[in-house]
Formats: sequence, C-alpha cells, structure tokens
Amino acid sequence: MSGPERVTLDLAGRRLEIEVDWVGPRDADRPLLVFLHEGLGSVAMWKDFPAALCDACGVRGLVYSRPGYGRSTPRAPGERWGVDFMHREAEQVLPALLDALGVDAPYALFGHSDGGSIALIHAARFAPRVSAAVVMAPHWVVEAFGLVSIRAAREAYEHGDLREKLAKYHADVDSAFYGWNDIWLNHAFESWTIESLLAQIACPVLAIQGTGDPYGTMRQIERIAEAVPATRLVKLAECGHSPHRDRPDAVIAATRDFLNQAITGRQR
Repeated sequence: MSGPERVTLDLAGRRLEIEVDWVGPRDADRPLLVFLHEGLGSVAMWKDFPAALCDACGVRGLVYSRPGYGRSTPRAPGERWGVDFMHREAEQVLPALLDALGVDAPYALFGHSDGGSIALIHAARFAPRVSAAVVMAPHWVVEAFGLVSIRAAREAYEHGDLREKLAKYHADVDSAFYGWNDIWLNHAFESWTIESLLAQIACPVLAIQGTGDPYGTMRQIERIAEAVPATRLVKLAECGHSPHRDRPDAVIAATRDFLNQAITGRQR
C-alpha cells in the first residue's frame, strides 16, 4: 500500500519496533493473510511475492519483520535466543502485534521455513483464531540432514559473500544471521520438536516443499499430513528451500485454490 511502517510493542518489559507492510487489496472486509518469513528473512526479502499472491487470491496481506530482522529492533547486545524462540514468536510476539494493529480473528497464515514452524505453533495454540495455514518448507523436528546446510551457511557468511548479500535486507545483519544460526547449531536445539502440537491444529493446512530442499526431507510435511487430517501436500520438482522463489507460479496457484476452499468463499 504505502510502504513499510513501524509498530511499537511493549513486550516482557522491552520496547520493540516492528517493521510492518500491508499488501494486496485495500478492502478491510477481505480475508487477511499474515506472512511469516524464514530464519534469515525480512519484509524486504519477500520482495514482491506477497503482493502478487494476495492480488491473485483476493486477500489482504500483512508482512512483518520479526524482532532481530529487517528494520525491526535487533537483538540486544549479547542476547542469545533459546530453544523456545519459535514458540515465543508464535505465542507472544505475533499475538501482541496483531492486537496492536487491531486485527480481528479469523485470519490465515503463510509461513516459510522457521516462519512455517511459527505458523504451525500459532495455529495450534490459537486454533479458534486461525482459518487456514500455508506452510512452505516448515520444520516440526530438527533433522541432521538440514544441519549440514546450516553449517555451510555459517561458512558462507564468515568466509564467503553471504554477509554482503544479506546486509541489503537487514539493518543489523549480524543480529539476523547469528540469532538464527547460533541456536540452530546449538546442541540443545537438536532435540527440538513441535510434534505434540500438530494434533491441536484445527484449521486446513497447505504444506509445500521442494524435492531439492537442502534443509529438510519430505518427512517434514508428510508428518504434518498424518497429524492434521485437513492437510493438502504439494511436492514441487525443480525446487529447493524457497518454493516462492523457485516455483512462484506453482505456489500461487496452489495457494489460490486452497484459500478459495478454506476461507475466501466462507468469509465473503
């Protein structure tokens, strides 16, 4: 609409500035889709995908940078995220942001990678509020397979050009990278799982994953389908960890069909 803005939150005794952008149709009565970015993402890193998706689906979109990312408040000096960092984002930060923006339920979620996991946690914990969830390359468990790529990302950041590339999208690029990378490579995080929450998800779920994803196997979305009966799986060939970049047309088409059945017709 008019470009990113900042919303102030007072959360757990800390004042946070959250970068927020609204995309898609302006009509306030349209269904709302909330975008949750990946572990190194931000409002800017989504580029024009949220707007294109929302225009195609006829829904409003809310895109924001989580604390530590983009133009939102970076991590405090010396702050290290705990094993529960995705739970805190789903159970504390997102509800506080929606309240601050005056967002009423129901709303749908669109999450990528860590954002997909946050979407699943939020859908489980706030089931009456969430009408549908689209998750791309989500994690419900930590796989040794994916950790290989996360270690490679650290090497590329410290000895390659990844830091320079990411710096275009984050005011404090070290805050963004190490906040994500440090906890994923922490031995305590190896046992992280949200399997017990999956059965609490009541809304329809669209789970999308690329067959060439270096961060997770197909078991990540197959287990979701086993636990959540109203799940539709989309497995994309010639696609890596970012289906919205590698196969945007396929993602938009699948999401449009899914939302048409899950929310759009019901809420209009």
